[in-house]
Amino acid sequence: MSKREAFLEAACRENVEDFFRFIQLHKDKAEPYDVEEVVQEMPRDQRGALWGRLSLLLQDVLLELPPGRWEEAADPNHVVALVDGVTLVATVSLKVLQDGDTYSALLEIAHRLHDVLVSLPASEAPLQLHIRTLCEAWWKKGLQEKEKFGRTAFLFALQTSFISKKPAAEIQRVWSLRDVLLSLDYTSEDNSQIIDLLLQCFHRPVYFRNDDGKRFLVFLFSCDVNFIPVIHGTIKNHLEFYSKSMTTQITEIYFRAWKKASGEFLEKMESSCIQDLMQNAILLHRASPVHTKVRQILSYFKTRKGCHKVDKMLYNLYRPILWKALTAPNFEVRANATLLFTEAFPVHHPDHSNKNIDENIQKQLDTAMSLLNDPHPTVRSNATLGVCKILVKCWELLPPTVVTDFLKKLVMELAQDSSSPDVRCSVFKCLNIVLDNPLSHPLLEKLLPTLKYSLHDNSEKVRTAFLDVLIKVKAVRAAKFWDVCSMDHLLARLAVASHSVSKRIVALLFKSFFPVDESDSEWCLRCITLIQMNPMAARKFYQYAHKHTAPTNIIKLMLAIRRTLNSCVQIDCVQIDCDQTDIDDGNKENSMQAGPVILEKDMAVVFSLLEVVVILWRSVEKPLKQNEEAQKYIAAKFGSVLPKYFQAFEDERFTVLLIQLALFMPPTAVPTFSCGVLSKLRRMDSAAAPAQYGQLLECMCSWGKAAHVLELITDWLTESLPKQGDTTVNRKVRVLETVESKPDLALAYLEYLFSRTSTQEKVLALGQTPLKQLHTVLGNWKSVLYTHLSSTTEDPKCPSVETALKAFVFYGRLSAHLQHNFSEGRDYLLSLLHVAEWVADKVLPFLTKPTNDDSEDSEQSQPLAAQITESFLTVCRDVLLVGLGDEEFKGQIVHLCSLILLSEAGYLCIPAVLPILKEVASGYVPEDIQDQENQEDAATVVLGMVANVFQKIIELLARCLRKEPEEGKRLCQSAVPGLTDFLQVAQTWDRAPLSGVFSTVFAVIVVEKRHLLQKITHPEEVITPQSVEDMPPLSSVLLSVLLKSPSITRSFLAEVSSSVNSEAISSLNELAAVLHILAVIKHEGRAKAGLKHAAVSVQQQLHKYAVTSVDSRDVQRDIYESSVTTLNEILHL
Repeated sequence: MSKREAFLEAACRENVEDFFRFIQLHKDKAEPYDVEEVVQEMPRDQRGALWGRLSLLLQDVLLELPPGRWEEAADPNHVVALVDGVTLVATVSLKVLQDGDTYSALLEIAHRLHDVLVSLPASEAPLQLHIRTLCEAWWKKGLQEKEKFGRTAFLFALQTSFISKKPAAEIQRVWSLRDVLLSLDYTSEDNSQIIDLLLQCFHRPVYFRNDDGKRFLVFLFSCDVNFIPVIHGTIKNHLEFYSKSMTTQITEIYFRAWKKASGEFLEKMESSCIQDLMQNAILLHRASPVHTKVRQILSYFKTRKGCHKVDKMLYNLYRPILWKALTAPNFEVRANATLLFTEAFPVHHPDHSNKNIDENIQKQLDTAMSLLNDPHPTVRSNATLGVCKILVKCWELLPPTVVTDFLKKLVMELAQDSSSPDVRCSVFKCLNIVLDNPLSHPLLEKLLPTLKYSLHDNSEKVRTAFLDVLIKVKAVRAAKFWDVCSMDHLLARLAVASHSVSKRIVALLFKSFFPVDESDSEWCLRCITLIQMNPMAARKFYQYAHKHTAPTNIIKLMLAIRRTLNSCVQIDCVQIDCDQTDIDDGNKENSMQAGPVILEKDMAVVFSLLEVVVILWRSVEKPLKQNEEAQKYIAAKFGSVLPKYFQAFEDERFTVLLIQLALFMPPTAVPTFSCGVLSKLRRMDSAAAPAQYGQLLECMCSWGKAAHVLELITDWLTESLPKQGDTTVNRKVRVLETVESKPDLALAYLEYLFSRTSTQEKVLALGQTPLKQLHTVLGNWKSVLYTHLSSTTEDPKCPSVETALKAFVFYGRLSAHLQHNFSEGRDYLLSLLHVAEWVADKVLPFLTKPTNDDSEDSEQSQPLAAQITESFLTVCRDVLLVGLGDEEFKGQIVHLCSLILLSEAGYLCIPAVLPILKEVASGYVPEDIQDQENQEDAATVVLGMVANVFQKIIELLARCLRKEPEEGKRLCQSAVPGLTDFLQVAQTWDRAPLSGVFSTVFAVIVVEKRHLLQKITHPEEVITPQSVEDMPPLSSVLLSVLLKSPSITRSFLAEVSSSVNSEAISSLNELAAVLHILAVIKHEGRAKAGLKHAAVSVQQQLHKYAVTSVDSRDVQRDIYESSVTTLNEILHL
């Protein structure tokens, strides 16, 4: 039996194993068996018989096991292999199909496989691909019912291109099947799926990155004329979300589609797409995220100007819309149209005669000039930009008079437009564009000097834009910048300028005053010249100099200035620099002659030179640290002359600068000065300002002598404490000088050291031992505070209460530093808790209200007790703020707050207690509200305490307002910041205990307002409040806090709705009080959705009092009617 006959016999159910064997032989590359060759060799009738047998085989299998039930088969792979084999034979049959062949049986096979393809799960991807290949081949062959098979092949290729990890092959397949779309009915519902997928292609980046993908997107514009507006609408809807690169690709697709279009397709492209984009570019708000992208698309077309077809299209499409928009009443429309017009200039029809084109262009030039005179600054700014672009693009084509008129208009008028800094700024920014054209330089050289006073414009952005023009003038050599704006003006502005202006002026002047190609002596001479011209400008110049040259040049200039300073103080240069080569003999003679003149007559220049050295050294401090050799060299050079400088320059101004210089050097470089710094700190006056001792402290820290300063502080604080018993103290003798202890100055030193990062790091680096000793000493100052609290007479030997209070506060601050830097446990937190106990036991008993029987001493003790308590609470707040407080600490501090509030005059400390509550609550606010249920029990306890303390605060405020209204109002106002911060934290909680905070606030406001309503005796007294000020005192304060933040307002309104719905509001007066609250919120215009919801809740309760109010006394009826009116006003928002 031949291979053909054997294969034919195998195509039946009885011989299916043979069929599988033949298919396997075909797939095995090592075997010579080829199914395609076998089918090709078959006679026509034999091929027909084969297709018929395979059709019956496939029919039997699929009737028995449809695709959805293949898993039920004993061997599912057997079924898949059979269908795959039939697909293989059908596919190769298409390749050998000849004209005249009857292929009805093959068509039946294709239909059945088509149905299988539609039903196949995604897991059968290989079989799916083989059947898709069959459908694709059928469509390309052009056989019967090709549309059905082609559509399916295209649909599957399109879907796969979206999800495939390597979509390039699928996109290529989609491109090869593109003609399927030409026979598609785009209005049929049956094709809605494929149309949706086609539209999705326009927001799939993979199609923009692929060449075939872009060709396909362009092709879609030519499939159906009515499909073009649908595509355009899809692109517009997604334009906001396109990246800049994707917008560029979309722009190219529009252009290519328009370029290939013709006939009705071209007309539809122009009217529905391009002209629609033009309309949008004119009518969209400038702030719209789509506006810039629409302009980007249109700009692409305008870059193709010069092409006959493009020029004609722009002329035809702009003609009905652009000229009207340029005269529209709305300024944004005019501004947008101005940009489009100037970008498209000249808008002309290429087929018109030259005369018509010239007339048209002249009209457009007149229009551009009129736009520069537009009443709105935005239009004038846009017109300025457009005119400058026109000048750059068409300079040689425009008449010289037109160019001159435009530039004169810009420079002489708009650059000095007093009504708008934006217009002035726009002129200078756009002149940079004009300067790019070398042909503009001769004319601008004459016009720009009229702008010199723009350097002093009252708008900083105008000043910076003007300087950018000067920098551009210098770069392109259009003119000499000092002819445009004189050096005096530039230096005067530099002296007072901000950072953005200063850096531009320095960039402009750098080569003039720091010519790097010249010698360092020349640099020094230029420096002196600059100082003589404007000392303040010199300071600024050298602050930015390091950004324009290498650190080596900065150091060279410093050494050159040093030589000049040496000559000023007549230092023997040979004696000082005998081993250096930076000063030659000739210079020594010249220096000695010039020195006395400068010293006697111009000490201001000397001072400025010294100041410049300090500025320059600070600017290269980091590079010097990286080059140890250079740092040692420059320190040695300046260290050798610093003692002479101190002798020669005795003025306090010079001393400050010399100390700053010493700060940059190691102590060994300035031994004489460094040895005397500690002595100066000892002898410093107690009332000295930070400016007098700050630099000395920084020097000590910089030289690694912070320990000496800390020891001095500790000694002074120890000696100042009152002694008990024997007052003799054993001390180490280190300096043979006796100075009385200065505790105030010691605390001032301590404040300075810890308030600056650089000095704080040096002090903390000393380790725990000296700091712990200081900590102990500071803690002992509590006894001084208690002495002042309990003493009936003032002891002159006892330190002042202000000093003791500062030491007490610093004890807490130092505890926080030590806890953070040294303690792995909670040693220093315990010290703070001990202080809390001390406050509770020793201080709070004095926190009482003075009575007539009290002595003057008790009147003094109460404010001091409040001051001590508030100071300690402030320290605790800071500890909590930086996250150092643990669970126990938080609980103990909140407990202390409750004890404070229970004191007779504890209400005075409410402003200090509220920040504690806020920080404690903040520590438990979870990042996700759902995690609140996972809070530990200890946290719940602490937060419960917080809620209770807050409730106590509200009660105390109410009591204080009731008993002492004026004091109560002052207290409430001082508590407002703390209340705001605490409620901001509380509003993030939607469960107990902090959710009850808003319940407390709501209840207090309702009770206070209800109390006033109950006092009403006449109907005319029933007045709905219009603002917070119309509410009772406490309610006014609380509502002002609630209305400060939208989130707090929403949380409060949620509590209002909840309380009303729970029927906690049980009387008409209370409902009226609620409505008064809502009325105030309404007039403030806050949280409209929450307000309406709360009003609806009130409405559901208010009807209960409608009947009874008719029989009630007149006041109740008026309250009800007023409530109904208020409710209606709210619900009609």
